[in-house]
Amino acid sequence: MPTPRFATLAVHAGQAPDPQTGAVMPPIYQTSTYAQRAPGEHQGYAYARVSNPTRTALEQNLAALEGAKHGIAFSSGVAATDAVIKCLKPGDHVLASNDLYGGTYRLLRQVFGPFGIDSEFIPMDDPDFVASRFRDTTRILWIETPTNPLLNIVDIAALAAAAKAHGITVVVDNTFATPYLQRPLALGADLALHSTTKYLGGHSDVIGGAICTNDDAWTERLRFIAKSTGAVPGPMDCFLTLRGTKTLHLRMDRHCTNAGRVAGYLASHPKVARVYWPGFPDHPGHAVAARQMSGFGGMVSFVLKDESIEAAVRVMTGTRVFTLAESLGGVESLTNHPATMTHASIPREERLAAGLHDSLIRLSVGVEDAEDLLEDLERALAR
Repeated sequence: MPTPRFATLAVHAGQAPDPQTGAVMPPIYQTSTYAQRAPGEHQGYAYARVSNPTRTALEQNLAALEGAKHGIAFSSGVAATDAVIKCLKPGDHVLASNDLYGGTYRLLRQVFGPFGIDSEFIPMDDPDFVASRFRDTTRILWIETPTNPLLNIVDIAALAAAAKAHGITVVVDNTFATPYLQRPLALGADLALHSTTKYLGGHSDVIGGAICTNDDAWTERLRFIAKSTGAVPGPMDCFLTLRGTKTLHLRMDRHCTNAGRVAGYLASHPKVARVYWPGFPDHPGHAVAARQMSGFGGMVSFVLKDESIEAAVRVMTGTRVFTLAESLGGVESLTNHPATMTHASIPREERLAAGLHDSLIRLSVGVEDAEDLLEDLERALAR
């Protein structure tokens, strides 16, 4: 049988009718422990912190979507990030995007920095510049693409080739793109990381994270960290995420279409100074995005001509369809103010230097009717 295509994998990978009952969806194995025939003799499951059948189904599903050999599920995207960094030792160097999720910045600088993990944040649009920042102690190249929240595009293949020549592990946070739009492992990355809270779950009702990889050694280390620290998802969380992945391809198509409509509208609005969306032909990373992605995503960011925080708040509190909230990737449209919300942990001078202005608004464009979204933004911008 030929390899199933993405939509078929999304619905079926890692899942089969329950052999005992015929249930089409994998059961929620709400149990903490499992019977053993004798000490150490069991049917593959002994204790739920280590493994759970519902989690196994999710891990196999996500691995199939990423084209990976292994999938490891975590209790959140931050827990997945934490597990990777815990595999390092004092003195090791992490080279990361300077425009990335604020929680990743906070974890690297404020949690692991005091333990001797050295982190450096740089722009990654120029592969030669990135390679010039490699050190003998660089162990991980941490990439986001598209980045959060400026939607910069990083050439995964080029940077992965440069990193491999120096023995550096390449991690790609693929949360914004999802495996439907982008497969980092096929482009040379070692680890593809997700906050499954976002598009993979897709309904703003579950927290989770995952790492997919073809590397057996990394898999062994990461499973050991998950088992030892306990940052694992519960069976209900896994069940909800599996429900979400079944419609990922359908939702992402609508997210991308709506985002294109919203980005085009904002680009022509007199109160908007700049719009960030990689689907624009004049976006600096458009050519790379068109090459390594199959769509430009559902995220749009924009800066107001009035650069004050107050102006941004006035717009965000004036919407009726868009909801002002943390997170992204659900079926509903959300607004977010990075300067005071997701990226508040980044010092203001560093934030401004990276282009995260006070009036920057990030939109997670949902799957509602596009005309309603445009009318909602028109009302809010008119305030």
